Amino acid sequence: MSNTETKKEKTKKEIEVVYEADGEQIRLTPSIVQNYIVGTDAQITIPEFKFFTSLCKARGLNPFLKEAYCIKYKNNPAQIVVGKDAVLKRAIKNPNYDGMESGVIIQNKETGEITERKGTFYLRDSENIVGGWAKVYRKDWQHPTYCSVAFDEVAQKKSDGELNSNWSGKGATMVEKVAKVRALRETFVEELGGMYEAEEMGVDLSSETQSQEIVQQDEPIEVDATPVENVVNMDEI
Repeated sequence: MSNTETKKEKTKKEIEVVYEADGEQIRLTPSIVQNYIVGTDAQITIPEFKFFTSLCKARGLNPFLKEAYCIKYKNNPAQIVVGKDAVLKRAIKNPNYDGMESGVIIQNKETGEITERKGTFYLRDSENIVGGWAKVYRKDWQHPTYCSVAFDEVAQKKSDGELNSNWSGKGATMVEKVAKVRALRETFVEELGGMYEAEEMGVDLSSETQSQEIVQQDEPIEVDATPVENVVNMDEI
C-alpha cells in the first residue's frame, strides 16, 4: 500500500473519545452518538460532537444511561443537556452536601397573595403556580444557596404558544425541578458547572424522535471542560 493510500485511510478514521464513568469505559464516536444518542436523521456536526463528548468526559456522564442528551432538530444547533438524576447524584457524592429543601411558589387566585410552599401540592381551583424555589446546604458554608425561578420564564411551550403536555399537566413538579437543579449547580459548581437540565434549556425529552419543535431559551450552556483526549487531529480530516 502506498504512502498516499495509507494517508487516505488515516484521514477516514473516525474521531474517538474514550473515558470512564462510574468505573465503566465509555467509547464515543460521531456515528455512535448519531445513531444511539441523537437517534434521528438530523446530522450533528463535528464541533457539536466534540462539545457533547467534552462535557460527558469532564463530568463523567454516561449518555447510554440517559445522564446526558444530544438533541438535534433539523438544522438547529444541537442542544446538550443532562438528566436531573445525574446532577443530584454528583451533588450527593460531594462530602460537603448537607441536604436540600424545595417547593413551589403559589398565588391565591382570589386575593393575589403569593406564598412559598414546600413540595408541589396546590389547589388548581383556587391557586396558580407562579414559580419554584430550592435551598441547598453545604457543610462548609454558613448559609444555604437559595434559588427561585418564575414559571413563565422556564415553562416549555409548543410552536403555537401553548404549554407542552408536561408543563400543562405537571407544572408544579417541573418548575420545582428547575429550581433544584439551579440551586445544586450554584452550590457545587466545581462538579456541576456546564450541566444544564432539559427543562432549563427548553428541551422536551418526552418524544424520543424529537418530532416537535424545540423552543430555544436565552440562557447559554457553558462548559469549563478540559480538552478531549484520544481524538484524531481535526486538521487531518
